[in-house]
Amino acid sequence: MIRIIVADDHEVVRAGFAGLLDTQPDFTVVATAPDGAEAVRLSRRHRPDLVLMDVRMPHMDGIEATAQLTAPAPGPGPDSPRVLILTTFDLDEYVYDALSAGASGFLLKDVTAERLFEAVRIVAAGEALLAPAVTRRLIGEFARLRPKPAATTAVPLTALTPRETQVLRLIAEGLSNPEIAARLLVSEETVKTHVSRVLAKLGLRDRTQAVVTAYESGLVVPGSASG
Repeated sequence: MIRIIVADDHEVVRAGFAGLLDTQPDFTVVATAPDGAEAVRLSRRHRPDLVLMDVRMPHMDGIEATAQLTAPAPGPGPDSPRVLILTTFDLDEYVYDALSAGASGFLLKDVTAERLFEAVRIVAAGEALLAPAVTRRLIGEFARLRPKPAATTAVPLTALTPRETQVLRLIAEGLSNPEIAARLLVSEETVKTHVSRVLAKLGLRDRTQAVVTAYESGLVVPGSASG
């Protein structure tokens, strides 16, 4: 059973998504929240697997709420929930900020019911939600528009082997595991192992975060990726 919290400041939208999700036998909506602060409070109480999070909300927006929910907790304890962002426009700078804050992906608010169900299951399972090309386009656009920060993430990349660095670059360029395997002439299982090691070494939760790190560290320059 996938435990879900829905956070949106519009009551009709909030109730609509909660009602849709509750139609699925493997979902249970444990709470709904009208703002980010309430989403954080309810998440600490109910320990959901996933929070469906609007970006623009009063009191605390979805970006700050995402950052609080996905921050590593000191000491042992339950895993933090994964966050799936709801947005009106796919090229929304707030979406980029939310991905940087720890969200695992995003959906447009006019998403179909079947796509919503599929996305929740994918993200809850810890898999990559977005088509790589969509992720690349989104992150590349805003990385291009913003000044590159001081290389805060460049140092951790030194923990990667040359092959792991190559795999990270290919993830950020939009390649799937089978495509990476074909490019490197290795098995898909080997690629999965490399991806897992990259995520573990860099302390990342999923492939979406790996793409963010690749761009923000300067490993991949926006607009330079091919394919």
